[in-house]
Amino acid sequence: MISRMPALGAAHAPRHALARQGAAGWIIAVVVTSRPRQWAKNLLVFAAPLAGATLGRKDGLGYALAAAAAFWFASAAVYFANDIADAERDRRHPRKRYRPVAAGLLPKSHAIGVAALCAVLALAAGPAFGVPLLTATVAGYLGMSFLYSAGGKHVPVLELLFVASGFLLRVLGGAAATHVRPSGWFLVVCSLGALGVATAKRYTELSVLGPDATRHRPVMRWYRTGILRLSQYAIGAMMIVSYLLWAWGESASARGWHQLSAVPLAAALVRFGVLTSRRTTQPVEDMITRDGPMLACELCWLVLFVAGL
Repeated sequence: MISRMPALGAAHAPRHALARQGAAGWIIAVVVTSRPRQWAKNLLVFAAPLAGATLGRKDGLGYALAAAAAFWFASAAVYFANDIADAERDRRHPRKRYRPVAAGLLPKSHAIGVAALCAVLALAAGPAFGVPLLTATVAGYLGMSFLYSAGGKHVPVLELLFVASGFLLRVLGGAAATHVRPSGWFLVVCSLGALGVATAKRYTELSVLGPDATRHRPVMRWYRTGILRLSQYAIGAMMIVSYLLWAWGESASARGWHQLSAVPLAAALVRFGVLTSRRTTQPVEDMITRDGPMLACELCWLVLFVAGL
């Protein structure tokens, strides 16, 4: 029943259907719109403490969790705002047409209210925990996200940087909350990883939808699959080189382990390249978090990385 409603469009969805779903249905629609599959991104706030082998300040774990919660609310606000703005285009997308706002399961007025509440809660985390820099990074994330929605998403290459900045700002937010100072090479590696994911998202979308991709995302007319694919490989290579340079600067006791951890990291990037080469509507994030061989590479990298710490 639900799968058919998006085809009708929110404008044609019977009003009584919204009432019939009740409070439980409304809550489910809100949770779905907040993108549960994307929640794992907020674990990036732990990246700087992990790389620095310290939680920084006293009760650093609590501050890191506060940063993760702040970015959860901030990202939820952005997802709600995007679904409101893109509802018409989403209805023409093979997967996104099932999103609650596009499907008419969550009224736009309700989505606006939830987005505003989430944004306020995200910005309140910094003052509540006495971390002004956390407020600054969350505000930067919200600002960049809304600039992206307001017009940045129509500018080729720049829109990729907007998407990648969301990953990097989470890392900076975690560093700010825990008072851990990240190294330059660490930030370069994180930036390249984020840009690689953003590029892969555009490649898979263009390769699967073909000419129809421009109907959903107009900026896609400026991209070519071959160039995106080559860019993905180049970014991955630069990421490994940067990672090795970072590892080389570590202490003698950690250097060997961290250099060795570059092997499973490279294997993960190769696996990622294989997965994104397939014609599938599976989200890129699922390829990173739900593929068995990918998870094995990630676990192996984590074990070696922690051993170096």
